[in-house]
Amino acid sequence: MFRRREPVPFAFLAEADRFRSNVTPPPRARASLNQIAGRWLMGLTIVAGLAGSLVLGIPALSQDQSPTQTQQSQASEGH
Repeated sequence: MFRRREPVPFAFLAEADRFRSNVTPPPRARASLNQIAGRWLMGLTIVAGLAGSLVLGIPALSQDQSPTQTQQSQASEGH
């Protein structure tokens, strides 16, 4: 049912830890001009989106007192 594994000599394990391949991996393929342009366009789109959200979000977060004063003045006049 269960197979016994053969014992492996310790010298083989020690040698396996030190083993390094003499085969170099293939060089990485260079990105084409279209890929580089696409990456730049994606980066610019993300930066423009973040900048646009700041431009639109900061005025919405600022506490402007003029709308509340006009609402109070209209309520005091009985409108």
